[in-house]
Amino acid sequence: MELAAFAERARAIEAESADTDIVERVTDLLETAGADLPVVARYVQGRVFPAHDSTKLDIGPALCYEAIAKAAGRNVTVDDVEERVADVGDVGEVAARYDFGGQQGLAAFGAGAGAGDGDGNGAGGADDLTVAEVDAQLRDLAATEGSGSRDTKRDILFGLFNRAGDDEARYLARLVLSEMRIGVGDGAVRDATADAFDVPVGEVERALQVTNDHGEVAVVAREEGLDGLESLGLEVGRPVGAMLAQAGTVTEALDDWEAAAVEWKFDGARVQVHYDGEETALFSRNMEAVTDPLPEVVEFVEDALDAPAILDGEVVAVADDGSPLPFQEVLRRFRRKHDVAKAREDVLVEFRAFDCLHADGDDLLDRPLVERHNRLEAALGDAGAEALSALTVSDDPDGIADIEAEALEAGHEGIMLKNPESAYTPGRRGKQWLKRKPDVETLDLVVTGAEWGEGRRAELLGTFEVSARTDDGFAPLGKVATGITDEELEALTELLEPHVLGEDGADVDLDPAVVFEVGYEEIQTSPTYAAGYALRFPRFLGVRDDIDPADADSLERVERLAERQ
Repeated sequence: MELAAFAERARAIEAESADTDIVERVTDLLETAGADLPVVARYVQGRVFPAHDSTKLDIGPALCYEAIAKAAGRNVTVDDVEERVADVGDVGEVAARYDFGGQQGLAAFGAGAGAGDGDGNGAGGADDLTVAEVDAQLRDLAATEGSGSRDTKRDILFGLFNRAGDDEARYLARLVLSEMRIGVGDGAVRDATADAFDVPVGEVERALQVTNDHGEVAVVAREEGLDGLESLGLEVGRPVGAMLAQAGTVTEALDDWEAAAVEWKFDGARVQVHYDGEETALFSRNMEAVTDPLPEVVEFVEDALDAPAILDGEVVAVADDGSPLPFQEVLRRFRRKHDVAKAREDVLVEFRAFDCLHADGDDLLDRPLVERHNRLEAALGDAGAEALSALTVSDDPDGIADIEAEALEAGHEGIMLKNPESAYTPGRRGKQWLKRKPDVETLDLVVTGAEWGEGRRAELLGTFEVSARTDDGFAPLGKVATGITDEELEALTELLEPHVLGEDGADVDLDPAVVFEVGYEEIQTSPTYAAGYALRFPRFLGVRDDIDPADADSLERVERLAERQ
């Protein structure tokens, strides 16, 4: 498929507003994708790689703007591009307005295979860009590292933009910056796959849960139909989305299920363990590889397990006496890429397992929670018993309160309440798992803006705008400046500076990429913020590196909490 054909269909999809019309357009795209089907199924969502693949392009706005400016001609600077993006608000629209295709030079001919036509001409003619070629170039770009890698990446992008027409440039720019935003999400591609290849949408959903790859599922649906989809299963070494919990109460749990499975809630970081019988791979909640920073977890798993397994659990930091340390201590280990041995001496971590997705050849996603926990206990055996999270099924509120008191006394966050009969639904947040935190109300909110500090903090970001997730973006709920030490401000400034989109005096506009855990006393209605609500006495509690902005708390949840007050 030519990139121009993909871009034409993407533009038609973007013009639709009704979900059914979007699905119909995506269906047509998948039906005509040919050999490029797996790539197209990802690109239409703005993904270059499958969801389970932690490979990244590592392209920031500045580098993309450089490539656009270079392809646009000598009279265009990076500042010109940046100013246009700030004015228009869409890098794709800005890229589409430049007249690419006439730049010559070594990079124009070397960055992309066959770039140009030999006479310095870019887009158009026999050398039109194809989806397959773009995919190959972007994979080469992602693999580029080491000295000079930044220049190489810029030249690869330049070579692509130099051959791109208007619409091609629009969606290429959005794709490399993960800003496709044409209204196509997982659900639309799922439904379109079912429609395009005449297979049940429920089976497509199940296949997506176990593969985390819309491209693979689309190809199997087309080539092998229902039988092929039913044959897809979990694969040790390929992470799946973590099942998620929402806030709830003991009363709600017992009303819905009659009895609840109760576990301690650890103040740690979610980890999915994959053991193939010889080697171990660890993945974060966002499916990023975290094997190297956690060698003691690898050692524990390989000592405890004697058959292939996929386990779900938490990594917690512990003091010398075994008592739990704050969540921020765990993050020190997750972020460490070098001198892991020294980090291991400074912060000891342990694994706590609470679920089993696969054991010795058996996929267990559809099995009840209690059965999965039994398989977990059997898989860990005596050697791994210390890591097993205790599970108690109870219909007694007083008994559940006692378990919560024990968890708090041991220094943990509280308890989890789970439906004993619930299946494991990867990547889904529902009412089958409830998290209950005592006393302090908290929200996981996305940082969408900031302000530079004053005086001795003038070079640090000191106030942070936090927002709830909505269907089409993020809605601010207020600003957080309390509960942050100078040392934490330095770390937060370093963390957020790569996500700066623009500045106006002391005000900073941020790409929604970082999630804060925010405590508060009350939720009030407010005309000041777009959310219509404001947090009373908001307080910074920590960075949630384990939570993607797409999984942050929603405005709908904020509204429910406000009503409950």
